[in-house]
This record gives sequence, C-alpha cells and structure tokens, in this order.
Amino acid sequence: MATCPECDAEIEVDEFDVDKGDQLSCPECGSNLEVTSLSPLELDLALEDDEEEEEDADDDDMDDDLEDDEEDDSTEEEDEDWEE
Repeated sequence: MATCPECDAEIEVDEFDVDKGDQLSCPECGSNLEVTSLSPLELDLALEDDEEEEEDADDDDMDDDLEDDEEDDSTEEEDEDWEE
C-alpha cells in the first residue's frame, strides 16, 4: 500500500511489480505519480511532459553556456599568441 501525495488516498501497489521511477496514476484523483522509493514504498507527483521538457531545456542551456565559456577562453589564448 502507498499513499497518494495529492489526495491522501490509499493505493494498492504490489512492491514486486514496480521499480523506482515507474509512473502510475491515482485511481481516486487521477494524479500522475512516480515511485520514488521501494522500501518503504513511496509515491510522489510525477512531472508532466511539459515540465520535463522545460527542465531538459534548462539543462541544455546551462551546458551551452559552459561550452561557450570554454571556447571564449581558448580564443583569448590564441589572441595572446598572435600579440607576441
């Protein structure tokens, strides 16, 4: 048994049929839930697809910024070589 974090309904879930990260929906309120722990069995609200895409995009933007900084550093070093 697990509890829905949205409506506190008791949800019957077989611990042997789920893995951490699996998603299911609450039969009472319809919320999308994710298995966050197996022992004890815990559920949390799952991110919607749009929210996941936004997080992925934010992560990609951060990676791009880091790559740009690295390129800027190498360009500055090349410029210094030309000045000598």
